[in-house]
Amino acid sequence: MNKIKQKLYEIIFEADTPAGKLFDVVLLIVILVSVVLVMLESVPSIAANNLPTLHKLEWIITGIFTVEYVLRILITKKPVRYIFSFYGIIDFLSVIPTYLSLIFVGSHSLVVIRMLRLIRVFRILKLTRYTSAGQSLRRALWASREKISVFIFLVLILVVIIGTIMYLVEGETHGFKSIPTSIYWAIVTLTTVGYGDISPATALGQFLASIVMILGYAIIAVPTGIVTSELMKPTSKKNTQVCPNCMCETHDDDAIFCKKCGTELNP
Repeated sequence: MNKIKQKLYEIIFEADTPAGKLFDVVLLIVILVSVVLVMLESVPSIAANNLPTLHKLEWIITGIFTVEYVLRILITKKPVRYIFSFYGIIDFLSVIPTYLSLIFVGSHSLVVIRMLRLIRVFRILKLTRYTSAGQSLRRALWASREKISVFIFLVLILVVIIGTIMYLVEGETHGFKSIPTSIYWAIVTLTTVGYGDISPATALGQFLASIVMILGYAIIAVPTGIVTSELMKPTSKKNTQVCPNCMCETHDDDAIFCKKCGTELNP
């Protein structure tokens, strides 16, 4: 029995073996099919003629994800730690919405059911565990968190100052009815979105708006440069081994023991 659990663990939690890679590819296809079904179900012309078929396919896919989720709980040494881990929660979200749709019936819960169906799109997040690119991006974003936080704080100060100045320059007669409204205009302009619902009418206001637009291009490039610099830093090559004790996944290729808890990894 232990050998069977060990084999299932290597197939489901790791991707360095042919069986593990095959499992990942099949799971990837099922995830993509599920996302496509959600999209098709939102098209009225398709749903009107094929809704029963779409529902049957959705239940089949839900069954596959349910079996996978139960197996992950059964074969791991610490099921509770897996259940409340990040990917454990994502796995749970990939199966629960379909079952909840059986309970919430009637007109009062239609909106809730629609929102639950949107949650199923989170299944696609499971793709990040199988790609080194996803791990690199996550590492770069985490390493950049302090710089990006300071950057966002400075941008917030800037838009408050710009919004206040535009409120004083333009006033209520030109649509800048309050400082919060002016700050909203500053954010829209600085991010180069430009809805056009509020626009300056005076010469001084238009001059300030032009400066804000130019600043917008420079500001957008800053977080991109911060994350890019982190991505360019060399990193050690990681494998797909998952610690059976703490579920840590970022181990080097030559790792024998888990770097987080010290548990011996699977050979």
